[in-house]
Amino acid sequence: KGGVIGKRKNGVLTANANGKALTNALFNLQERGRLFIGHGVEVYEGMVIGIHSRDNDLTVNALKGKQLTNVRASGTDEAQTLVPPVKMSLEQALEFIDEDELVEVTPESIRIRKKLLTENDRKRASRAPK
Repeated sequence: KGGVIGKRKNGVLTANANGKALTNALFNLQERGRLFIGHGVEVYEGMVIGIHSRDNDLTVNALKGKQLTNVRASGTDEAQTLVPPVKMSLEQALEFIDEDELVEVTPESIRIRKKLLTENDRKRASRAPK
């Protein structure tokens, strides 16, 4: 008999550029959803870095650093603490992905990424006639 494949209710947070994820950027992204990565993790464009709290996919900048100026008010630089990232097993990652996503497995990590890495390609594909 044909089983029904469940569909995820939430969208994902997708990185928009290549580089190392910074604490300041991840701290601000915590409000938008649960993260799969911690600070210092190497990310690339199209990599899924978290679950969005809403039902749509969101492209985010995980590389945005703190503004480094000499002008600081005393007491404004509080320590930024990150919620521990969600770690997925291979089975959990395979259950989590949608049709437009892939699971990437290396000896060091299990990552989720979009099939089309750039945001322009994803928008173009969504507009294309089926």
